[in-house]
Amino acid sequence: MSKPKIRKYKDTDFKSVLDFLNSNSEFDSFTETLLKEKLYSDPDFNKETVFIAERNNKIIGFIQGVSRNIETVKYAYIKLFAVKKENRRQGIGTELYNKVYESFQKQKADIIRVYDVPLNYFMPGIDPRYTPALCFFEKKGFKKFDETCNLTVDLKNQNFKISKELKFLKKENIIVSRATEKDTEELLIFVSEEWKLWQHEVKTALYSEPAAVFIARHKGKIKAFSAYNGNNIGTAWFGPMGTHPDLRGKGIGGILLKLCLQDMKSQGFKKSTIPWVGPIAFYSHYANAVVERVFWRYQLKLNS
Repeated sequence: MSKPKIRKYKDTDFKSVLDFLNSNSEFDSFTETLLKEKLYSDPDFNKETVFIAERNNKIIGFIQGVSRNIETVKYAYIKLFAVKKENRRQGIGTELYNKVYESFQKQKADIIRVYDVPLNYFMPGIDPRYTPALCFFEKKGFKKFDETCNLTVDLKNQNFKISKELKFLKKENIIVSRATEKDTEELLIFVSEEWKLWQHEVKTALYSEPAAVFIARHKGKIKAFSAYNGNNIGTAWFGPMGTHPDLRGKGIGGILLKLCLQDMKSQGFKKSTIPWVGPIAFYSHYANAVVERVFWRYQLKLNS
């Protein structure tokens, strides 16, 4: 068997990569729009860290790396990674990984993480059903440091009416509405104060038609927001959302959540994904959300 050729990704590879990922990702699927978002819409997309393994001019492996400077830490991420099913355990994954690893070293990355890429991600960690992937990264020295999950909300069989709640908030001088272009500057400043890493997703959600962001104003100032379609566009992907500490406990988050869910339902979606969840109980209470997938988060410290 001939040795595979490892080379950098080219734009002309896109359709082949799309077909390859759909054939070799057992628990996931990609549309053309979704893969374009994961590649080209990433704010730090860099062809120097995207590689293909091929044999006889056919793709048998793919890896995408991306780097982010977050506060004082240089993070590097394995964002997408797959090897053809029948070609696994032949060292192909290692060759691809080594190429990306060398690039990360040149960039003087501090930490490498797997999949959980802030701003633009496909999944928030490794689904443990991809057991060979777990074994691969553990063998490379990665350590599990956390886990998270994605929840699913049944949109088809629920209504998210909130007329009574909105009347209550109005009495508290809290006005809820869909964000408009006029709200953009103030909203992004508000988000930056508490959740700086979410700005990119909020901007993306604002570009939807209609804007996929709802806001709550207290005495005229934005104090809470919720969004969808800010990541994995077109898949009924909820988030992010946040409420200023001053107004927590008034049910604003639940109301903004329901506005987004009702919006997605009206667009014909039968279910919504709430990803990378911390407060499971919150979403269970307000939307009857259930855990659908679990993800394990892995990292390798290069400069410790």
